[in-house]
Amino acid sequence: MPPSVFQEYEARTGRTCKPSTQASRCKNFEFEPLSTTALILEDRPSNLPAKSVEEALRHRQEYDEMVAEAKKREIKEAHKRKRMMKERFKQEENIANAMVIWINEILPNWEVMRSTRRVRELWWQGLPPSVRGKVWSLAVGNELNITPELYEIFLSRAKERWKIFSETSSENDIEGVSVADREASLELIKLDISRTFPSLFIFQKGGPYHDVLHSILGAYTCYRPDVGYVQGMSFIAAVLILNLEEADAFIAFANLLNKPCQLAFFRVDHSVMLKYFATFEVFFEENLSKLFLHFKSYSLTPDIYLIDWIFTLYSKSLPLDLACRVWDVFCRDGEEFLFRTGLGILRLYEDILLQMDFIHIAQFLTKLPEDITSEKLFSCIAAIQMQNSTKKWTQVFTSVMKDIKEGEKNSSPALKS
Repeated sequence: MPPSVFQEYEARTGRTCKPSTQASRCKNFEFEPLSTTALILEDRPSNLPAKSVEEALRHRQEYDEMVAEAKKREIKEAHKRKRMMKERFKQEENIANAMVIWINEILPNWEVMRSTRRVRELWWQGLPPSVRGKVWSLAVGNELNITPELYEIFLSRAKERWKIFSETSSENDIEGVSVADREASLELIKLDISRTFPSLFIFQKGGPYHDVLHSILGAYTCYRPDVGYVQGMSFIAAVLILNLEEADAFIAFANLLNKPCQLAFFRVDHSVMLKYFATFEVFFEENLSKLFLHFKSYSLTPDIYLIDWIFTLYSKSLPLDLACRVWDVFCRDGEEFLFRTGLGILRLYEDILLQMDFIHIAQFLTKLPEDITSEKLFSCIAAIQMQNSTKKWTQVFTSVMKDIKEGEKNSSPALKS
C-alpha cells in the first residue's frame, strides 16, 4: 500500500502496519506454487498456539516436496509438449514431402504408377489433404460418364420438384408421385443435413456448405429415383464436398454409390447384404476367434454394428480426419477395406468387448470412443489378414454367394415338388 494509506490506517486504528517478514521471506523462493499449499509455511495467528520446532520443520519439508513435485510435473509437461511439437513437425514435413511426390510424379503418370508398390505404400500412410480429392476422384473413376452439365440438369429438376412440393399442401396431392419421389422430398433431406457433422457448423442452415450439400443430395435423387434419398448419404456427400468442387463431388458421389457394396446397402438388398455379413464373419472368425465366439454366445450379428459403419463409410463413426484416412485406403483397395477396417476396430477394442454383454457391446460399437487415434487403428487394421486358407475376400464372397444360392434352391418348395 502507498505510504498515505499506511498512515491513514495507523491514525484510525492506532495500530502499526508493518510489512510481513514472512511475505518478504517468500519472495526469496526460486519457485512459488500459485496455490494455498504455500500457507503451511505461514505462522499461526497470534490467538493460536505457535508451531513447535518439529512441526515447522515438517511443514518446511512438506513444502519443499510440493515444490519439487511441481517442478517435476512442469518439466514432464514441457518434455511432452516438446515431443508433441516434434512429432507434429515431422508429420507436417512428411505430408509436404509426400505432396511433392504426388503432384510431380504420381498424378501426371497415374495409370502407370497407381498400382506400383511404392505408390501403394505411400497411399497407406494417408493422402496429403491438398491432393486427396483428386486421388479419390481418379480412384473411384467415372464409369457412369457423368459430366458437370449433366449435374446441372438434374439439379434443375430437383429445384423444380422442390418448388412444386413447396407450393402444394401435401406431397400426396400430386398425382403420380412415387415412393422414391416422396423420399427425395425437401423436408427429409433438410432434416438429415441438419444432423450432418453438427459440431462443424458448416453444413447446417446458414453454414457455407449447406446449399451445396442440399443441391448434391437433391440432384442425386433425381438422377437415381430407383435409389432415392437414404439416411447416411448426407455424410458421404459432405466428406466429398470438403475435398472437391461441387460438380466433381457429385460425380464422385454418384459413382461411389454405384459400387456393388454401396448399391446393395442403399437399396436395402437384404439377400446381398446377408452375403456381405456372412463373408465378414468368415474373416472375423479367422482373425479374432475368441471375440467371434463371444459375439456368437450373445447371438450378436454383424448387422447390428456394420450397417451404420458401411452406410456412412465410417464418416459418422470415426473422427473426421481418421475417417478420411480410411477413405484413402478404401479408394485404393475397394469394398474389402471397409470390412477390414471393421475388423481393425474390433481388434483394437477386443479386450474391452470381451468383458461386455450384448447391450453394452451394441452401445459401445454404435458410439465408438472419441479418442481413437489413426496410429492405433491402422496398426490393428494392418494386423488383420484378409485371407481365409488360400482364399481372398472376393473368392470367399463368391463362394458364400454360391452356397447361399444352392441353399435357396434346395429349400425352395417349388423345386422339391
